[in-house]
This record gives sequence, C-alpha cells and structure tokens, in this order.
Amino acid sequence: MAAEERRRQIIRVAVSLFALHGFRGTTTKEIANAAGVSEAIIFRHFATKEDLYSAILDCCACEGGVDPFESMAEAFKGNDDRAVFQALGLAVLNFHDENPEFQRLLLHSALEGHELAQMFWDRTVMQTYEFLGGYVRRRQAAGAFRAMDPMMVVRAFLGMLIHHSNNNNLWDKGRQILNISNEQAVLEFTEILLRGTFSNAQINTESNFPSESEQHLCSINSDLKS
Repeated sequence: MAAEERRRQIIRVAVSLFALHGFRGTTTKEIANAAGVSEAIIFRHFATKEDLYSAILDCCACEGGVDPFESMAEAFKGNDDRAVFQALGLAVLNFHDENPEFQRLLLHSALEGHELAQMFWDRTVMQTYEFLGGYVRRRQAAGAFRAMDPMMVVRAFLGMLIHHSNNNNLWDKGRQILNISNEQAVLEFTEILLRGTFSNAQINTESNFPSESEQHLCSINSDLKS
C-alpha cells in the first residue's frame, strides 16, 4: 500500500475507534491492530499524537468536499442575507449527515476535555464566528440588521443547526419529531433567524420571504452538489 494511502487508512481507522470508544478508551496499539499495521508504522506516519489529531481535522475537512466560506463568498459580497446563511447552514447539515463518526468524535473530545476539541474550536468554530460575525456587523452598519451582539446572531444560527444534526444523527434517527430535508430545515432556520434580525426598515422592504428563499436555496444546493 502506498504511503499516502496507508496514511489515509490509519486516519479513517482512528476516527472510527475514537468515535466508538472515545480517546481515553482507544490506544495506539488498537489503532494499529485495526489498521493491520505495527505501532511503529503508526509513529512513522504520525510522529506525535498531535500530528494524528491535526491530520484527522485536515482529512475530515477535505472529505467534506465544499468550503462553506467559499460557497458564501459571492452572497457575502452582494449582501445577500438569505444566501449567506443558507450556504453555511446547508454545508454544515450535509457534512454532519455524511460524516456521523466525526460528529461523535467531536462530542467525545469535548466531553473528555481532549485537545482535539480545542484544535477544532480554534480552526473551525472561531473562524465561523469571526466570518459570520463580521458579516452581521457590516449589515448592522448598513441599517439592514437591528442592533444586537453579532455573536448572539451567530450562536443562535449555529445552535439551530447543531441541535438539528444531533437530533437526527444521535437521538432521533427515525426522524419521529421532524422528518424534513436539510434544504427545508435550512430554509426555515434562516427565515426564523432573519425575521428576528432584520431592522424595521429592512422588514418593510421584504414582500415575499418564502418564494425568494426557495430560489436562493435551490441555487445554493446546486452549487454545493456541483
């Protein structure tokens, strides 16, 4: 097996074991056995445990296939509020559905106080707060959004997404409470957020929330799948 292919295999095995047993319940020897290699091979590819954790984050980010910030770029420049939140929301929900093991791994890392949780926070969560928070500030300055802490807006939106994903992938896999597509979920979450965020002046300019949102979402979903 080529070196890069072996490296990816070790990462996939490590993610599966960490997601199943947690970090404290998984040893390097168990990862090696499951991958069919020696521990020496593990350390040849990953000199330190930090290297392995960093590789897991990089690999999962690459396998997500779409950079949500890149997909938001055009909407961001054009002040297209719905498209900005819908692009991020759909990318997050789709990624969680396609990578349930990574979702569980993150929960384990947070509960165990593991360093991967901090790495993910610094690399991904803070970047999202800064990027989306900056957009909210700009829209507030333009009079489109009412005065409030931009970080509250970001947390409210991410909270809806994460809770929805946790319900679907961890607790309610049969979708007994809410059985809707990611596209429909993002459409509704975005409308809930914006109706509480728009300034009175902006609300007066909005005449047809649903139809416009559906058009935005169809376009965004097409871009994410392409």
